[in-house]
Amino acid sequence: MRSGWVKGSLLVLAGIAGLSYLSSIKREVHTHSERLQRAHHNDSIRGQGMLKRMEKMEEDINRLLSLMNKIEKKELVAEKDTEVKEEEKKVVRKLYPNSPLFRKWGDGLSEEEQKEAEKLFQSYGYNAFLSDRLPLNRQIPDTRPKRCAEKKYPEDLPSISVVLIYLNEALSIIKRAIRSIIDKTPARLLKEIILVDDHSSDEDLKDKLDEYINSIHEEHPGLVKRVRHQEQLGLTQARLSGWKVAVGDVVAILDAHIEVHEQWAEPLLARIKEDRTVILTPVFDKVSYDDLTLTPYKTYAHAFDWGLWCMYESFKPEWYALKDESQPGKSPSVMGILVADRKFFGEIGSLDGGMKIYGGENVELGIRVWLCGGSIEVIPCSKIAHIERARKPYLPNFSSMVRRNALRVAEVWLDEYKHNVNLYWGIPLENHGIDIGDVSERKKLREKLNCKPFKWYMDNVYPALEPLQDLLAYGVLINGLTPNYCVDQGPVPGNTPVLYQCHTYTPQHCFYRTDGQLFIGGIKSHKYNTNRCLVDLDTGVDPGLYECILQKKLHLLWDFKQGGQIQNKETKRCLEVAKGDDGYYKLVVQQCTGQSWKIQHVIKKSWETGGEKMR
Repeated sequence: MRSGWVKGSLLVLAGIAGLSYLSSIKREVHTHSERLQRAHHNDSIRGQGMLKRMEKMEEDINRLLSLMNKIEKKELVAEKDTEVKEEEKKVVRKLYPNSPLFRKWGDGLSEEEQKEAEKLFQSYGYNAFLSDRLPLNRQIPDTRPKRCAEKKYPEDLPSISVVLIYLNEALSIIKRAIRSIIDKTPARLLKEIILVDDHSSDEDLKDKLDEYINSIHEEHPGLVKRVRHQEQLGLTQARLSGWKVAVGDVVAILDAHIEVHEQWAEPLLARIKEDRTVILTPVFDKVSYDDLTLTPYKTYAHAFDWGLWCMYESFKPEWYALKDESQPGKSPSVMGILVADRKFFGEIGSLDGGMKIYGGENVELGIRVWLCGGSIEVIPCSKIAHIERARKPYLPNFSSMVRRNALRVAEVWLDEYKHNVNLYWGIPLENHGIDIGDVSERKKLREKLNCKPFKWYMDNVYPALEPLQDLLAYGVLINGLTPNYCVDQGPVPGNTPVLYQCHTYTPQHCFYRTDGQLFIGGIKSHKYNTNRCLVDLDTGVDPGLYECILQKKLHLLWDFKQGGQIQNKETKRCLEVAKGDDGYYKLVVQQCTGQSWKIQHVIKKSWETGGEKMR
């Protein structure tokens, strides 16, 4: 822009110089004309013609000067505006450089907007600031397998009640969920939308939400219903509350932070029309919590580990042999979002009302349905976009609640495998001291439904689960010289176990097997995974930690008795602690000096040689 201004200035200067030169010529012409006027009348006429032409040139130059002045002023104004804008950009700071919300979103926001966005993010765990500015009927991509769009469904499908559960959800998120369900579910099939509020404190979810519902009712009278808990009861109870008031043939129990895809309901209803004893789950797409963009997820079964944490897992080979990704796939469990024949859901025991807050209720449902006459399927042609929060609203850490609920499931349904849950969580097999509530009614339900044993489930539904047999002891492993420090898996990735101050979490969970293997850093729940074994590399003093399947190449079998030394069966060296050059104790493998080790929990009492039990 400055180069344009310089050019304009040069033109202006040139014009001024030209104008001055013309004026001097005019003066000379006038003088010359007067001298010749009397003698040469005809020549003076020609002189006057030349003067007129010069005056015309002077007018043109004046117009040029005026134009140059206007251009110069405009460029000066534009340059000033640009400088102001650049100055404004310099002033706007990144107020939350470490916030997950602003990692890839938020450029161009003012400081006030950043403050508002971060405040809402802390409240909801996702970008409510952006959600408030997106259309309620925003378009999301169709991510279904290609063959899904070609499928035809019967006209006489069952009706559906959609339950949306929430606690302190952003109002615009709930509105968008409602809008997507109305827009993408055939009116003849959509019986009702039931909002279950688990005692939210957010003021927006009172009068403002009621106003939105009233506006919906102008077009769809009575479509949306409200259920409000007078106290916070947790997700399981919220799901039960929605199911109890539903009147549709089929009930879909969803989170409120979702958007449904096109033709999401028809494949679910058609499958239940074929078999009322099947409980279904759609396929989720991930909606990022920061910029609310959608990422398609591939179709997987819903499964779990011995801690009863949910996880995705491959289907059995038979599903892949179909070479048709649009086909339903059998699943060991459900993630939480579920669709079922409303009456069958009640007949089979709905959800365990003794579950607290969050976690385990979906795994319990999956196990119970399979054992008691039903089945679980994932329906690839039904897609639901689901926001994955940065944090959940109920508790900052769900581990203790999931553990409690998992022990409850184990007591009712897992039979001789129930202790695997204790092993996973690193708690005693007996007298663990965790209140799991009264399970007598659930045990009566199991008898009433004449359910199969859990071993049948292991053999026929989920054979990938590892039985966790042949264990002698488990828990933290402590040397008598360093009672406040535990054997720890060490940095990951890495292959060197260490001594670390005891915290008893998974990196310090050790397991000693009857064959002499010593796992460090937790135990795997599935046959397709391998544990990591303590090994004597026989090349120095540092012990190693490697996958147990490498046992033919490494020295990984150890002799160990509670309260005694840990000696490698092949090298005859012992796992011990010794002071390093820095004065701190470290793990070493060296000639045995008779150091004493104890492991926290003993499974077989005959394995102990004496000394105080660590239970």
